[in-house]
Amino acid sequence: MEAIVDAVGRGGGRWLLVRDRDLERGERERFAVRLARVARGHGMHVSIGADVELAATLGASVHLQSAVAVSSARRQLGPGAVIGVSAHGLAEVAAAAVARADCVTLSPTFLTASKPGYGPALGLAAIEAAAKLDVPVLALGGVMMENVGDCLAAGASGVAVMGEIMRSSDPAEMVRRFLAAMEAGTQGVQTRNSA
Repeated sequence: MEAIVDAVGRGGGRWLLVRDRDLERGERERFAVRLARVARGHGMHVSIGADVELAATLGASVHLQSAVAVSSARRQLGPGAVIGVSAHGLAEVAAAAVARADCVTLSPTFLTASKPGYGPALGLAAIEAAAKLDVPVLALGGVMMENVGDCLAAGASGVAVMGEIMRSSDPAEMVRRFLAAMEAGTQGVQTRNSA
């Protein structure tokens, strides 16, 4: 994993979410410390999945499974931490906005093997509707190079990608290509908005 995170950083990766629900507490902390060290060496922002105490220990941000925990996480981590929330529908995005989360991942945006228990793909219409709420939305699930621009055009503030990078034989190059697709998508959105 350290090698993959290093490659992501070399490719220009901006943010790492460390998420592991299967390791026991001490092992999970050691794992997170190792990955955070590599990510921060590349200037990447680090978030910890669901574990506010571990995020506090590492001076990291946190990504929560529910908006209910946003206010307590904010008290524990302070105003500088980025607090994200996972959402699988518009009601959860709205709850994250009300709770004053800093961002929300909306998934599964497209069909993906990594999110089998969350129902059918939500599609770009869900991104468009969620983008009208008062919280930045990241498209997650089935995001590929070919649909990055569509996500941004629908109103996503960005995309979160796991599978395409983890499966790549060259993660650094894959990240570079995703960033180029995001740049092209952002320019396309700006062109349409100024027309």
